[in-house]
Amino acid sequence: MQSDDLRALQAPLKARYREDPTAALITLKASGDLDGPGLTCKVDTGRALVEAGLHPATGGDGLAACSGDMLLEALVACAGVTVRAVATALGITLRGGTVKAEGDLDFRGTLGVDKQAPVGFRAIRLAFELETDASAEDLKTLLKLTERYCVIYQTLTAPPQIAVSLDAAISETEGEPAYASL
Repeated sequence: MQSDDLRALQAPLKARYREDPTAALITLKASGDLDGPGLTCKVDTGRALVEAGLHPATGGDGLAACSGDMLLEALVACAGVTVRAVATALGITLRGGTVKAEGDLDFRGTLGVDKQAPVGFRAIRLAFELETDASAEDLKTLLKLTERYCVIYQTLTAPPQIAVSLDAAISETEGEPAYASL
């Protein structure tokens, strides 16, 4: 795609969002199914069904996807699409390249072995290796704008408020389930 093609594609969207800012507010959704045996959650990605399970470092068999890996994969996907879109908008030709993410976890926290060990990633590193003839100044701008416009990167660096709720159908002896909400 060329820069002019991208601008033409996005121009009506940008105009609409300027005119009606509420039109730009979209709720993305994901869901997982807990039915079935084992310690897994089946996540419908809209393109495929992914079965997520425990990482081998927490007792998993390695056959199911690890949610930590999926987080890094989401970061790579978003950063990869964003760097390509920004390069296109800036007229920078990318002949190819790779985007890599790696993160450090201490599974003692996840398993409750050490209450002082954090649960979650301690550090995440995102790296781009690009095949391009762009100048150092253009690449600096490309990286800056990719960081600015990558949704997953921004979400990780400036976490949103997260609300958690729980609704449960509780079995009753009378045969009718009762429902509880927390």
